[in-house]
Order: sequence, then C-alpha cells, then structure tokens
Amino acid sequence: MTLKERVIVETYTGYCMTSADERDEVYKYMGELMGRPVFTHELADKEVQDNLKRKALPDFVALCMTDK
Repeated sequence: MTLKERVIVETYTGYCMTSADERDEVYKYMGELMGRPVFTHELADKEVQDNLKRKALPDFVALCMTDK
C-alpha cells in the first residue's frame, strides 16, 4: 500500500496507518479536504471526524475500486 493510500484509509477510518514523518502527509491531506489546517486536538471532535470522513469518501471508494 502506498503512502497516499494509507493516508486516505487513515483519514476515512480513523485508524492510524502512518508513523513518524508520514504523519505530515495525513495532516496535509486533511487540510486539503477541509480547506484549512487541521490540528491534532480537533480529531477528538465528532463533527470534525464526520466532515473528514464525508470529504474523504470519494477517494476511499476510488481506492477500493482500483484493480491492482
């Protein structure tokens, strides 16, 4: 699984799929989805979680539909 794929899965599911320097890519992706920076403490907010999941859904579904 590529880093981009792990970032999408992590954002959609909430399960940690990255570590160390890779975490920067997760926050970058989340920021792109939300149109603003997302901070760690916000991830405890159900509304933020729901928004991220909703906005990541198209990428997650596309990932699931990809034949490899």
